[in-house]
Amino acid sequence: MIKKLLFILFTFWFITSCKKEQPKIQPQTLYKEVITPDDIKTITPEEAKTYHKDLKHKYEYRTGTSGNYEYNYVVKGLDQIGDSVSGIININGKYGAGTIINKDKETIDIQVEWIDYGKLKGHDDDGNLYKLEAD
Repeated sequence: MIKKLLFILFTFWFITSCKKEQPKIQPQTLYKEVITPDDIKTITPEEAKTYHKDLKHKYEYRTGTSGNYEYNYVVKGLDQIGDSVSGIININGKYGAGTIINKDKETIDIQVEWIDYGKLKGHDDDGNLYKLEAD
């Protein structure tokens, strides 16, 4: 009886200890999780494969595939004190980033978010706010 019990315990231990945990495989993606202001400077070879320009829409061009497009827009608007700004942004979904130029011809990196059709709000690293429209 003890031999049977030991055999069962040994077998149970052997089976449970031999299971190897499978490594978790993360899906590979061609798309960045977060868009940065530097994204407007170049189009990667992967993005170039899906480059699409459509003059009927407000965006300058888009890259990517259905459900995961990244759009490039020319924007214009006002800073928080009412001075004009203009620039270029890339956006995927609701959020994006880009570069604007203020009245003093300074280049400023910004993060943006859609707030309405064709309208965005943005902010820079110093906390300055911008109201922008896709041009």
